[in-house]
Amino acid sequence: MIAALQNRNACKRFFSIALIALCLPLTLTTTGCASWFISKRKLPLPVAPPNIQTATADELVSRINDQWDKFQSLTATVEIQASHLKTQEGTATDYPTFRANLLLSKPNKLRVLGRLPLLQTTMFDLGSDGTNFRLAVPHYNKVYEGLNASKGTSPIWYENLRPDPIFNAMVIRGLEKDDLYSVISQTVTMEDTANKRLIAEPEYVLNILRQKLNSQELYPVRVIHIHREDLMPYQEDLYDDKGNLETQVIYGAYKDFSGTKFPGTVTLKRPLEEYQLVMTVDQVILNPSPGLTDEMFYVKIPEGYTVQEMK
Repeated sequence: MIAALQNRNACKRFFSIALIALCLPLTLTTTGCASWFISKRKLPLPVAPPNIQTATADELVSRINDQWDKFQSLTATVEIQASHLKTQEGTATDYPTFRANLLLSKPNKLRVLGRLPLLQTTMFDLGSDGTNFRLAVPHYNKVYEGLNASKGTSPIWYENLRPDPIFNAMVIRGLEKDDLYSVISQTVTMEDTANKRLIAEPEYVLNILRQKLNSQELYPVRVIHIHREDLMPYQEDLYDDKGNLETQVIYGAYKDFSGTKFPGTVTLKRPLEEYQLVMTVDQVILNPSPGLTDEMFYVKIPEGYTVQEMK
């Protein structure tokens, strides 16, 4: 009798241990085992481009430097959607789209003439000789002027417009002699909601850095994201000497403009100054003939306008 009870208790312990052993590897719920069996399921496979190109770091840098060397000047006609982004408040103010004409000349001369929608009268006129800028706003009979290198600190976002960010958005500069660089290869997976699929986008990330004076510390200057499908840049991030992201530029699909490959859209984001410009490119002429003269970048101060010096 005692032996029978011991056998019965041993069997109970055996089945209890076996049950726990089965449950532990499986997904548990508050009520016990979710499943008695291990199952497999298929994951969606990202669709990769049919052609993926390979390049070394030196070859990528050479491509960027070559494009910069070929560039001397540029004219463009764009549609601009301006937005004031108050990220701390979680709000964005989008302004009506307006048309603008751009002139660029190496190394950093710029002229942007914005026109009011429908009326086609001047909305603003921004010009720079590469060192100083002048911004005329006819609506306020006012001219803002100062150094290109000055930081915008005004609570009025458009008073913080500076030539250099726009120039650097339209043209990717070559590397300077003191620039150091490295490249990583990675694949970004994105969701194509329209076709209900995942898209794999292999890319190179070109990190451009400099070394601090009398230090081994490196600080970021620029990061250029390059599609491996065509080895064309699709994003550039520019930093200040403290490592803060100053400018982010996103390039849309490239188009052919009379033999010149250029992005169809250029999105310029200035997070510290809380504005964004989305420029849809209608026309681009690279190195126009005849060339651009210095007078084309000079903004005259109309009679009766007040002048405000921007620090």
